[in-house]
Amino acid sequence: MGPFTLADVEREARARLPSEVWDFVQGGSGSERTLAANLAQFGRYALRPRTLVDVSACDTGLDLLGSALEVPIGVAPMAYHRLADEAGETATARAAGRAGALLVAGIFASRTLEEIAAAATGPLWLQLYWLRRRDALAALVERAEAAGYRALVLTVDAPRVGRRLRDARNGFAVPPGIRAVNLDPALMAASHRSAPGASGIESHAREQFDPALSWSDLAWLRERSGLPLVLKGILTAEDARLAAEHGVAAVVVSNHGGRQLDGALPSLAALPEVVAALPPEIPVLVDGGVRTGTDVAVALALGARAVLVGRPVLWGLAAGGEAGVDQVLGLLRGELEEAMALLGRPRLRDLDRGALAPWPGVAAGVG
Repeated sequence: MGPFTLADVEREARARLPSEVWDFVQGGSGSERTLAANLAQFGRYALRPRTLVDVSACDTGLDLLGSALEVPIGVAPMAYHRLADEAGETATARAAGRAGALLVAGIFASRTLEEIAAAATGPLWLQLYWLRRRDALAALVERAEAAGYRALVLTVDAPRVGRRLRDARNGFAVPPGIRAVNLDPALMAASHRSAPGASGIESHAREQFDPALSWSDLAWLRERSGLPLVLKGILTAEDARLAAEHGVAAVVVSNHGGRQLDGALPSLAALPEVVAALPPEIPVLVDGGVRTGTDVAVALALGARAVLVGRPVLWGLAAGGEAGVDQVLGLLRGELEEAMALLGRPRLRDLDRGALAPWPGVAAGVG
């Protein structure tokens, strides 16, 4: 008997993963206020169902930057899928393809870009951090284009890695048998160094991430690729407008899963102002705290074109490998279709602000 909810998958994953790996996957920065707020924000909305609507068929398909998706769901970029399952990102790619979902492969993937592309049957985007080694970035972009990736996703909220206390307490470092195989081993060496009271992930970021990145640097990246550029980590209208001015194709409203600035806005709370600041031809995605298909519906009603899901995908990998990711994405799709039917909104375009109200006694910021 399979899982009934993502919470069931989470429990199974926790039972299977070593405690320090579980903390790496689950943890946030600081006191984890933003991590908790991402989840809690969805509870600030109530749903307004309409009745006597033909919901015999609910259509969850959409076009995103020229790619057809069967669901408004993507796998968020995450490092080292092989921490959860030996097959790693290739298993995730196969499951995402079957689900008709987007896969955003991470710069620190533990399978090569080419292996991931060979396993994928759906659209692929590649996520990048801005490294001091621009030659390494340029080489990745060239390989991604050659392998058929359809967009570049630049994470812009990480001039350094936030202090993640679980990792520091565990002295966490990437195990020697798992590597970011798309980059020079010398560039990644610090991520494998374990020390009491220190995180190898944080040490690596301070050594290799370029904190001088600014808006003017985007031109360098655009000159090296014709792929659409997506910025991930936008939380304000001000930055959304600047993104549009710099020719960005899409943005992801994200606080890095609560792993960067603790106390930053929950992604869902920031979503409406970002959507309002952008023209409709620039799609807005959102990540952070999505745990049910109803959460997906709420995000779409607030203006997101699609959502990205992170930790639950790694739970699925840990709990059941490729089949576990199938279950995670299948649960989300089934719950979304049920929410659309019971809301009386059988098409994605029907999910608008009229589907939401503040939960009684809670100011949700609907408007």
